[in-house]
Amino acid sequence: MNQTFDVNATSRNMVSKFLAGYTLEQLNTIPEGFSNNLIWNIGHIIVTQQLLVYKLSGLPMMISDELVEKYKKGTKPEHIAIQTEVDEIKSLLFETINQTKADYDNQIFKNYNEYPTSTGFILKSVEDALAFNNLHEALHIGIMMSIRKFI
Repeated sequence: MNQTFDVNATSRNMVSKFLAGYTLEQLNTIPEGFSNNLIWNIGHIIVTQQLLVYKLSGLPMMISDELVEKYKKGTKPEHIAIQTEVDEIKSLLFETINQTKADYDNQIFKNYNEYPTSTGFILKSVEDALAFNNLHEALHIGIMMSIRKFI
């Protein structure tokens, strides 16, 4: 499992460079032909990780319901993210995965509600969720790499 967590840390390091390298306006820009922006993709990966790992394990998430409603699957940017929201997302980027690793090491994940992903992969355990999350984040990093060419 250490490899899975290491891959996730690498993913989050890549994402953090977008937060550091773009202005608030750029983070909020939706280029023509795209349905979302950089900040939505970043918020979305945080929300999805929490839903896949914690909610489906029947455990409390580290994020607010408001954040979930803004960035969950099926949403799109309906507002301009202000700096305080970007700062919250920035702090959650690493807090969430560091806490997940600690919680996994402390064996708090006892149950898991099986979940079929939109890709057809069925998550049956927290380990499945952690591995699938890395694929999910990689897909969104690819989208972000495309978006940055147009902002």
